[in-house]
Amino acid sequence: MVRDFFANIILDFAIAFGVLLGGALIGGLAAFLVGKAPILEMMELAKKLKIWAIVAAIGGTFDTISNFERSFENGATFEIFKQLTYIFVAIAGANTAIILIQWLSQEQID
Repeated sequence: MVRDFFANIILDFAIAFGVLLGGALIGGLAAFLVGKAPILEMMELAKKLKIWAIVAAIGGTFDTISNFERSFENGATFEIFKQLTYIFVAIAGANTAIILIQWLSQEQID
């Protein structure tokens, strides 16, 4: 059980990181192909993709909300902690990808 918890933490971080980084890089390549500034487009895409990377990492918002509801009804505080941890880790993965994009491009995302 604890082993699955830590495996899910690593997966959530990696999924959020990969969705945001991959989407921004591929979007930057597409911007180059159509004659737009790839770095600026990568920054805009990173801002737009952040919430979707988090949602993809936690497996959709409805599942998380229903898990919260069941946990409150049953009094399972560890389940609530797990769901909050998954969300926090997904946010950390998305933020890490944004920091990496900023570092590579030497631009700041507003």
